[in-house]
Amino acid sequence: MSHAESLQDAVPTRPLRRLGVELFVLVLAKIALLTLLWWIAFAPHPKPDSSPAAIEHLLAPAATASPAQGTHP
Repeated sequence: MSHAESLQDAVPTRPLRRLGVELFVLVLAKIALLTLLWWIAFAPHPKPDSSPAAIEHLLAPAATASPAQGTHP
């Protein structure tokens, strides 16, 4: 038996296939975990109203009482 033949027998392809399957399952599990965390952390929060009218309302100056309304005693 030559040295090359003994190396082929020492490294069978089955463990490499098993490793590939394990890594694939690990990646799928991480994706599922991140999706679950996203649904728990971000999905319950509603999106803020970013319409132009809502932004205008938020940035408008506060209404103050004018002296012409007769609020002085």
